[in-house]
Amino acid sequence: MLGAGAVALTMAVLHPAHALSKGEEDAPSVAAPAALTTAPATAPAPAAAVPKSTRPETRPTRLAAVKTDATQPPAEVKRGPVTRLPIPRYVSLKGEEGNVRRGPSLSHRIDWVFRHSGMPLRVVGEYGHWRRIEDRDGAGGWIHYQLLSGVRTAIVQQEMVELRSRPDLNAGVIAKAEGGAIVRLGECDIGWCRISGAGAKGWVQKSAIWGVEPAEIRN
Repeated sequence: MLGAGAVALTMAVLHPAHALSKGEEDAPSVAAPAALTTAPATAPAPAAAVPKSTRPETRPTRLAAVKTDATQPPAEVKRGPVTRLPIPRYVSLKGEEGNVRRGPSLSHRIDWVFRHSGMPLRVVGEYGHWRRIEDRDGAGGWIHYQLLSGVRTAIVQQEMVELRSRPDLNAGVIAKAEGGAIVRLGECDIGWCRISGAGAKGWVQKSAIWGVEPAEIRN
């Protein structure tokens, strides 16, 4: 993990293809009506004596539940106390080396040393000029903010990941990336991201890289 060198992308050209998929939804069920009761035979009851409460009021209850769900407030985004930027968020290592300390000051001992420019890191805390970060394995600590960059990168987590011409498993493969390669992160949709490195550029599934949230969208 630490001190690893960059891994180059290898190129392979194939012919593109296309695919299309559809989904379905189930229809809702309908509840059966309640039974009616009868009056005793010795004294015929007038029509007005039939109670009105024998039919359950299910529809108003269902409508109230739908209204409650629709008014739920969106989840609050947690922000750092120093930068007011979202936490967690992804950054990258700016230089060739970065000391990671046990606490947010130079007096704390160094636990880790990251030695690869552009390594993607995840910010999970802030304190003054220091940021608490972690790598893809969860290892990390406190690092000075000047050693970090806002440039987004990602690391390939699988062996020989195929870069495709479009975000589609049936699209043509234009290159392959080795496991451990650090790449530049481009646009992302819900399941795919466009990456580039070593002169190659293409689309990969999010599950094949680390450095982006599963639900994150980038334009």
